[in-house]
Amino acid sequence: MPIRPLSETVINQIAAGEVIERPASVVKELVENALDAGAKRVEVATAGGGLSLIRVIDDGGGIPADELPLAVSRHCTSKLSDDIHDIRSLGFRGEALPSIGSVARLSLRSRTADADAGAEVTVDGGRVGPVKPVAANPGTTVEVGDLFFATPARLKFMKSERAETAAITDVIKRVALAFPTVRFTLSGSDRTTLELAAVPADGDGLLRRIGQVLGKAFSENALAIDAERERVGLTGYASIPSFTRGNALHQFAYVNGRPVRDKLIAGAIRGAYMDVLPRDRHAVTALFLSLDPALVDVNVHPAKADVRFRDPGLVRGLIVGAIRQALEGAGMRASTSGAAAMLEAFRTPQASGNGARYSGSHYTGGWSAATSPSRPLERATAARSPQGFGEAEQAVFDVGAGVSADARAATDEAPAQFARHPLGAARAQVHENYIVAQTEDSLVIVDQHAAHERLVYEALKEAIHARPLPSQMLLMPEIVDLTEDDAERLSAHAGFLARLGLGLERFGPGAVAVRETPSMLGEINAAALVRDLADEIAENDTAEALKERIDRIAATMACHGSVRSGRRLKPEEMNALLRQMEATPGSGTCNHGRPTYIELKLADIERLFGRR
Repeated sequence: MPIRPLSETVINQIAAGEVIERPASVVKELVENALDAGAKRVEVATAGGGLSLIRVIDDGGGIPADELPLAVSRHCTSKLSDDIHDIRSLGFRGEALPSIGSVARLSLRSRTADADAGAEVTVDGGRVGPVKPVAANPGTTVEVGDLFFATPARLKFMKSERAETAAITDVIKRVALAFPTVRFTLSGSDRTTLELAAVPADGDGLLRRIGQVLGKAFSENALAIDAERERVGLTGYASIPSFTRGNALHQFAYVNGRPVRDKLIAGAIRGAYMDVLPRDRHAVTALFLSLDPALVDVNVHPAKADVRFRDPGLVRGLIVGAIRQALEGAGMRASTSGAAAMLEAFRTPQASGNGARYSGSHYTGGWSAATSPSRPLERATAARSPQGFGEAEQAVFDVGAGVSADARAATDEAPAQFARHPLGAARAQVHENYIVAQTEDSLVIVDQHAAHERLVYEALKEAIHARPLPSQMLLMPEIVDLTEDDAERLSAHAGFLARLGLGLERFGPGAVAVRETPSMLGEINAAALVRDLADEIAENDTAEALKERIDRIAATMACHGSVRSGRRLKPEEMNALLRQMEATPGSGTCNHGRPTYIELKLADIERLFGRR
């Protein structure tokens, strides 16, 4: 078959296959055009999940009548200078409108502020109509109907109307977070109206917009992020460890105002929360990266969903470091959702003879003679198990003073003064695992095992990483064959790996010799570990996998070395544990990601009993 040029329609349809994946892709492109035009109000209406109708109305600068034919022609744009690396707008390729018009029925109506009337051009399956004068308000209106009618095979791959509608909603929310000063409205016959009012551009305004998109609960459980490293800035909010979701869909990331779904950023967020979240839970974030456009390539994906950084290690390190610093600075903080869930459990009482029984809670009876609140706490914790912590049995896990919550609490401080502390004064121990404490305005319930596990883990990490880790020398060095690039990368990170106990050096072309391995890891497959590290360095320019592996062993040691469930504690031991929690960053969750305490405000308790 002879070589021949493709027709303009086929070329546009191929471009549409890359850019226009589903109705949500159309909405994204049209809304980004509106924002690039300086719009302060964007209205989106859809029908049939966006397949029947998509209408986007903005009050931006508009398009002159004589430029409308160019607007629906390929590779025509007003957003790109002669320097393709200096991209300061959301769109720049000039492919969106002609691509949409090649697979749908498109109507583009626009009017500039100084024009007496508007103008309209239509594109029907790739056929461009003449420009006609129309009545129009300043700004632009784009209507897309019968999406994919010109390429019906694509319709077979569309999801349900509900799913496509949800995808459009997600696009609007992601864009709205980056532009808090713009008012967004999303409506249509297939949805309830979503209105996101414009807010000021300051930090409080951004937090209000985040609350509009992610809900008030996130605003109440978010930590402010503000960091900069080598001309790369990072701002936004990240959730505390005890406020999580079951997937990563609630992680919003932006690069110079552009919403992206970048695996490097997602991996950095996972790394930042590595030892405070369970593996099946995900943090909620809204992070905004700002850097010189020359340091990031946004042209690596047709839909501009992925980006490529010139220095990925710098960006990853900035994200991980900033989030961890925020978590440490927040100190001890529990999610407000935990208290709400507990209150909800108590709102379903069931009368059952003698003593209250609550469905959904652990409380199954009234006070017994042995646990009466009027009896001294010491008598309520009569010996059915050994008193104290059994320090001799857990001495192997002790790494310094202040690890165990024992009787080392200050003896010159009256119990009444404890109530002024964030976790208050211990009043009782329930089911040999939960410490009940009282503050000046709340009731606090602490999981003693989870809390002490975090304290021991943090102390172990500090002791482990404060100096180079002990290593064990191999009797015979293990030679690992790699590509020359991987061997060079490992050699460049040899100093960092040596601090973690892994000693390696170059061994000819495309190979490294492993001479020492970390003692903590015991007998390991050195070749597999080295190859994993080489892959991580190639992808992220970091070698954190080995450190994470060592931290996981420290977490296991902390779990076995902490106060066990079922251990009876003395009042001074419970208060010592509470004080150490208050002084330890991240003590709101254990190293498995479970909350260590729940706080109920006195006002909420009074509402439970009808006092308010």
